[in-house]
Amino acid sequence: MAQKIAKSRIKKLLEILRNTYPGVKTALGHRNPLELLIATILSAQCTDERVNQVTKTLFQKLRTAKDFVEVPLSDLEEMVRPTGFYRNKAKSIRACCQALLERHSGKVPDNMEALLQLPGIGRKTANVLLGSAFGIPGIVVDTHVKRVSQRIGLTRESDPVKIEFDLMALIPKKDWIDFSHQMIWHGRALCKARKPNCPACPLRELCDYGRETT
Repeated sequence: MAQKIAKSRIKKLLEILRNTYPGVKTALGHRNPLELLIATILSAQCTDERVNQVTKTLFQKLRTAKDFVEVPLSDLEEMVRPTGFYRNKAKSIRACCQALLERHSGKVPDNMEALLQLPGIGRKTANVLLGSAFGIPGIVVDTHVKRVSQRIGLTRESDPVKIEFDLMALIPKKDWIDFSHQMIWHGRALCKARKPNCPACPLRELCDYGRETT
């Protein structure tokens, strides 16, 4: 169940996030939904910077779902090796692209239900795609959003899906996409896992964790 938080506090939170991180988007380079899907798979336990280095070359060689299915698995593994866990990632990419060919003529679907039926695609990846590739509102709960939401006091949950629904109940739907990006950037820039920079945080007065460290 979502926390009972005053609308004025949520309004102020969103205002600060917008002013602090104006116009932020996903850091994963992509030109179309398929590229974003592949990049998101590769981003697991890997920095976006490293993923972008890999996909810059990868997307020049492989452009369609059919390309990813037909390339020898050993070649695909070698291409994505720098992102780590490359064997599992190559298999996931292959299986997902095979499903796209069989069910969606090689195109990435633009709805949650269809995305969740693709191999290895969970709600986080689905919301990344819906928001950044199709402009469809959704809240992405990655490690940054999970951590920052808990520290601020927006949720007491630890399960990402429960956190997602808590945030959906608190944040106006029109703000879901931007809110996700802003929270991710905030987690990277200031509210870091090991050593959050609370003295420099513009959200400190609205944050349960920040007030405790005062």
